[in-house]
Amino acid sequence: MILPTHTHLARAVVAVVATGLLVVPLPGQGQTQPPAPAQGSAVRPVGTVKAISGDTIIVTTESGSEVKVLVQASTRMLRIAPGQKDLKDAAPMQFEDVQVGDRMIVRGSLAGDAKSVLASSLLVMKKADIQERQQQEREDWQKRGVGGLVQAIDAGSGTITLSTAASGGNKTLTVHVPPGTIVRRYAPGSVRFEDAKAGALDQIKAGDQLCARGSRNPDGTELTAQEIVSGSFRNVAGTVVSVSPDESTVRIADLLSKKPVTVKVTADSQLKKLPPMLAQRIAARLKGGSPDSSAAPAAGSADHPSTAQKTEPAPGDTTGSRPRGAGDLQQMLGRLPAVTLADLQKGDAVMLVTTEGSADSPFNVITLLTGVEPILTAAPNGQGAAMLLSPWNMGSSGGEAAAE
Repeated sequence: MILPTHTHLARAVVAVVATGLLVVPLPGQGQTQPPAPAQGSAVRPVGTVKAISGDTIIVTTESGSEVKVLVQASTRMLRIAPGQKDLKDAAPMQFEDVQVGDRMIVRGSLAGDAKSVLASSLLVMKKADIQERQQQEREDWQKRGVGGLVQAIDAGSGTITLSTAASGGNKTLTVHVPPGTIVRRYAPGSVRFEDAKAGALDQIKAGDQLCARGSRNPDGTELTAQEIVSGSFRNVAGTVVSVSPDESTVRIADLLSKKPVTVKVTADSQLKKLPPMLAQRIAARLKGGSPDSSAAPAAGSADHPSTAQKTEPAPGDTTGSRPRGAGDLQQMLGRLPAVTLADLQKGDAVMLVTTEGSADSPFNVITLLTGVEPILTAAPNGQGAAMLLSPWNMGSSGGEAAAE
């Protein structure tokens, strides 16, 4: 999860040590390896409350280590809201109001055991407040978010040309990135939005997948971004060659490369099945046909997981009023029935988004979609079909980290 850098306490953090404590180095220290923290050193642990016992709080830091926080009679405790940029609206709170799952920024000094922290102040974000903010962020990403493949980028002018999947084919969108835009980058090999780190425009390259949230112009051809998240991912479309449940891997015959690809399913992977009628509807779109063809299921039917009511056109939608339940595939994925490795059979047609992988790490599955035979028939080389999926449609929605 991205650290809550919106507080001045977090900005003061300048080094990380193996214990998971954030240490402020003394003037004149070298810039290479920070020394081990000594008793009395100023520390800033940041993490999630795991347990509370007496006057002790166990905090799990971002690195996965645990820190024992000792609350004293003099410890100042403030409740802050997710996204709060300063402490002027922070409210005093009592120790008994702290609960497991709350986020916490601790300011204090290292105790004599070099493992505990004597807390001078605690900044607490309540779990319920974080969840509410995350839900608001999810809804805003759905309303004002776009996703696609980067065609070109001009870091100097702050513009990105994006190819997005749309009804009847792909559309081109120009994303403007003004100063102040939140820019994040997926960590290599990661399938979690929470692992995205602060990034820069010059890290983005053609072929990357990118999601942006912001305001569109009236005709929907441009978007001024408030936040963007990018990453190098791999789109795969093909058929299942074999499944190894013991190793949690699937071997795929990739239609594009004409070579077999082995992918690994992790606890964060999303495996879904596309209902037949919806698959036919999407195939009709890829062929350039009307999405209102006879293949379309009735709104609200079991084969149609999107909205049951007629929707108004989205801002900038130049295709006219959206048909009932047309929706966007990326928003539908969360409603599709889940499948397991045991449900996959040799010869099944699948579409996937995976991590980029390397010689040392496998291709980890982000999203795997079955029931896509009509789609691959409409796009036999796999191009255009696989990019309908997006790595941001996982259990976490883009923007959850921003909520913290």
